[in-house]
Amino acid sequence: MSRFVQNIGYILYRIWFYVLVALPIIVFLPLLAISTLSEKWYPQFFWLARNLWARPILLGMGCPQKIEWEQRMERGKSYMLVANHTSMLDIMLMLRISKNPFVFVGKKELVKIPLFGFFYKRVCILVDREDHRSRTGVYRRAQRRLDQGLSICIFPEGGVPEEDKLLDDFKDGAFKMAIAHNIPVVPMTFYDNKKRFSFTFYSGGPGLLRVKVHSFFETAILEDEDKTTLREEVRNVILNELKSQTEIK
Repeated sequence: MSRFVQNIGYILYRIWFYVLVALPIIVFLPLLAISTLSEKWYPQFFWLARNLWARPILLGMGCPQKIEWEQRMERGKSYMLVANHTSMLDIMLMLRISKNPFVFVGKKELVKIPLFGFFYKRVCILVDREDHRSRTGVYRRAQRRLDQGLSICIFPEGGVPEEDKLLDDFKDGAFKMAIAHNIPVVPMTFYDNKKRFSFTFYSGGPGLLRVKVHSFFETAILEDEDKTTLREEVRNVILNELKSQTEIK
């Protein structure tokens, strides 16, 4: 009986999440829609998404955030933001971490999500990982966004790792792009998102979301052939941090 009640709780928690995702979009639909009419207005859209969408969702889910900074981002500077990917909360948490406006590079499949997908396709850089032309086009669109003073965010695993795996292999894209555009890579470790709201249906619950923003990797003196070394160095920083937390437990 207790297992049944627990499963009901998981279901209600997930339903509540989707209500929280949709409600701010519905309430602020005119403002959100207007702010997507021009790329020049993206900073205004970002402010709305960060403060009137991501913040209420995390608060409503009972997930306060604790951020540890080894190095802080400078206002007005562009960065490549990367983190481990285990939860839909990763999107909201990333929005809360960075006050610098950034654009997500993400899978085109997410445009199918009602309401969320409408804005996702208008403000994010979409990539079809199976289409070489799509992957090539990402660099061109990212350059335009960087020229506008924005940052870029990519979850370099390219998806969610298997249940028993701490961190999947990283794709080259984020690191190739960072080197090409001479922007620092900002590695982040998300410790608790999987525990709070994973892609396993009967799981999750309120609690603290801890983040560590690691020291940045500068790319100004790097060449394209250095992307593999950079990729593995960044991955090792995040992987070692996740391992250290596992050992503590």
